[in-house]
Amino acid sequence: MPVPTSTRAAVLVDHGKPLHLTELPLPAEVEPGAALVRVSCATLCGTDVEIWSGKMSFPGMLPMVLGHEMVGEVVAVGPGTRDALGRDVPVGARIGWSESTCGECYGCTVLREPVACSRRGYGFLQRSDVHPYATAGLSEYAYVVPGAAKLLLPEDLPDTWAAMAGCAAKTVLRAFQNVGGVTPGSRVVVQGSGALGLFATAVAHISGAGKVITVGAPASRLTLAGRFGADATVDISLGSDGIVEGVRELTGGHGADLVMDFAGAPSVGREAVAMAAQRGRVVIVGTTGPDSAPLPLGTVMGKELTVVGSLNGDIADYHRAIEFFGAFGERMPWHDLFGTPVGLSAASDRIEAMHRLDEVKAVVDPRLP
Repeated sequence: MPVPTSTRAAVLVDHGKPLHLTELPLPAEVEPGAALVRVSCATLCGTDVEIWSGKMSFPGMLPMVLGHEMVGEVVAVGPGTRDALGRDVPVGARIGWSESTCGECYGCTVLREPVACSRRGYGFLQRSDVHPYATAGLSEYAYVVPGAAKLLLPEDLPDTWAAMAGCAAKTVLRAFQNVGGVTPGSRVVVQGSGALGLFATAVAHISGAGKVITVGAPASRLTLAGRFGADATVDISLGSDGIVEGVRELTGGHGADLVMDFAGAPSVGREAVAMAAQRGRVVIVGTTGPDSAPLPLGTVMGKELTVVGSLNGDIADYHRAIEFFGAFGERMPWHDLFGTPVGLSAASDRIEAMHRLDEVKAVVDPRLP
């Protein structure tokens, strides 16, 4: 099979507008350590929706190909291409990959934290009009750069689960690790009922929480939260005071031992601190915007709270997410998180559906019409 020199892709040209189906060039040569992959599945993330809508934007980012949770079949490799565990990546292998890191900066070498890399590169941050053009998920073929951490995937792991492991699942698992995990029998509040919040609800339940409370909307997602281990839910239509009061009632007036933000709304920090129990823990994951949000530091001090930030995840978290699905694949209805796969021509419709909260996690298979 000849190596393709171009690829069909759905390109974001203007925020909030339909994606533009077009043909993009591919690099003429596959560099050492790189791979060219035919994408078989891309699962859309909340970040994709925020970029599409313009909520997350910066000068010069467009045009771009969205999608940073994806898997595919290798069609060409450069010399010496190996995965993160040192295994050769052959043509025909199914792989997933994480964002690229430089391996040379302070974050990489001194902190030894890939998430702190000063040149960390996501596929969706690559402009589609400059080399290497197509590095993200909403493209028939994607160029996986040498610095991107790659993983050979288990044969029995569904594409959707493997793709979700590349961002949503690894982000959640890193947050649990950074905050110190779940104390068996403790009370856990998950703020947010999107894909991250629902996955976190399941992880808290599996980890032995005594009571898991999911805060979010709409009602359909709160119902879904129950299927993923939530013992109770609180609808955000109650407003900030009502949310906090609802959690306190559900916890016998004590509040939550662990509060996890996967929502990112301006009121989330204040609510998290208010609903936390004495000496509780709060982990902030979903607050991604540049706007400052008030946090009542007097309450943090008075309750002796521990507040932790957690940023996305790295290749280690990605590997753990894949192993998590392998270990707990039968424990939860994971397939309920995903929509019906569509081709690139319907990707715009699915992004808009996620923006309306009509779909938890859209699935795009670029091989479909």
